[in-house]
Amino acid sequence: MSEPSILPEPAVSVAGENPLPVTSFNPGEKIDYEYFLDCVHCGLCTQACPTYVMTGNENDSPRGRIYLMRAVTDGRVDLNKNVRRHLELCLDCRSCETACPSGVQYGRLIEPFRLEMEKEVDSKTKTNDWFHKYILFGLFPYPKRLRKALSFARLAQTLKLDSFILATGLWRLLPPRLGRMATLLPKLRRADGKLEHVMPAIGKRRARVALFTGCVQSEVFAQTNYATAHVLQQNGCDVIIPQTQGCCGAIHYHTGSEEPAVEMAANNLKAFDRDDIDAIIINVAGCGSMLKDYAHLWNDEETAEARSGFASKVKDVHEFLDELGFIPPKAPLDVKVTYHDACHLAHAQKVREQPRNIIGQIPGVELVDLPESDMCCGAAGTYNLTETEMADQLSNRKLGNIRETGASIVLTANSGCLMQIDRERRVQDQSVRVMHPMDLIYCAYKHKSPFDYC
Repeated sequence: MSEPSILPEPAVSVAGENPLPVTSFNPGEKIDYEYFLDCVHCGLCTQACPTYVMTGNENDSPRGRIYLMRAVTDGRVDLNKNVRRHLELCLDCRSCETACPSGVQYGRLIEPFRLEMEKEVDSKTKTNDWFHKYILFGLFPYPKRLRKALSFARLAQTLKLDSFILATGLWRLLPPRLGRMATLLPKLRRADGKLEHVMPAIGKRRARVALFTGCVQSEVFAQTNYATAHVLQQNGCDVIIPQTQGCCGAIHYHTGSEEPAVEMAANNLKAFDRDDIDAIIINVAGCGSMLKDYAHLWNDEETAEARSGFASKVKDVHEFLDELGFIPPKAPLDVKVTYHDACHLAHAQKVREQPRNIIGQIPGVELVDLPESDMCCGAAGTYNLTETEMADQLSNRKLGNIRETGASIVLTANSGCLMQIDRERRVQDQSVRVMHPMDLIYCAYKHKSPFDYC
């Protein structure tokens, strides 16, 4: 396959060197150039890339985007509207990293490049964009604000207005991104109990852990957090909930607002700075990937040791339980389920088999393979709010594969995936339930039917 058509012939370069000095705006100038050179342009990543699969455009493949970023960095291509568009369409799902035989760290190319690219945009437009200012930056990362905002949604769900608005298409009368948010919101259920500062192990103590509760996760999926804590307790863990923790910073970082992301990271480093914990547990794939990336995102010697120490303790809950030795529930559930790999769990964190190992130990649960299980569902953080056409194509493809399994429940370990797949289920009026694995395990421990639970 040929190079992306918008590129000229590449300039001759010396390995390890940035071949041409660039005087204009260059988002790639801070990137270690060796990351570009790791790519041998074999193209094995293309069929793993959701945007390439959907568009068939080489520029929308990882190989094509690496060509583009390197050409901009080398000064051979201007960062024009067309180039930006191909880079913006990337889901940052990191599936290419799983497929790549050369070990290309695509995330360490696309993320800092787009960060710098978005910074330029931010200075011109985003600070005046109401959606970024008041929703993405002003609401989502702050649980108390979000809780107040969601009170209206809870009322609407109580009165069944949410189903009416979705069924009649009235949501289309709202501003596009706000209407989209309304359709993405799942059923809001209150947690079965309160997350106490310290929740002691049930039975013999095997570990002492701290639970990262997140921002959107703590309000939209409060029960999942409670279920996660209970599952950990059942597996012999003292669970600590640091009271000063906050947003992981991913929303800001991935939309070009680096300074607030740095501040949020610093706050979490302080909140989880404890010698008495064995692990920092996370149940959201996107947040987990961000927390583990604290170690390399910012090159300041002053906090390097603290960031590295923090990141080394972060464990996805399935990863941790699999290492600890999962204690299965005794009650059978008698249900057929399938499992969707959240991108930032399977590809970014390389946690693939652990969730399946644990799900497979629940008595009575039949776990069936999902075709294209690690193909992105279209959520991708805030992607399903900003790139709705591509997001809808991917969620439709995902639900088709889910239907093919015949499963009654699809499990996935990321809040964005849960909302995206559940939205598609409701749009298509499908009966399949969408759950986090921790909720299913909680049902088994509590002798509850998952169909009454969700």
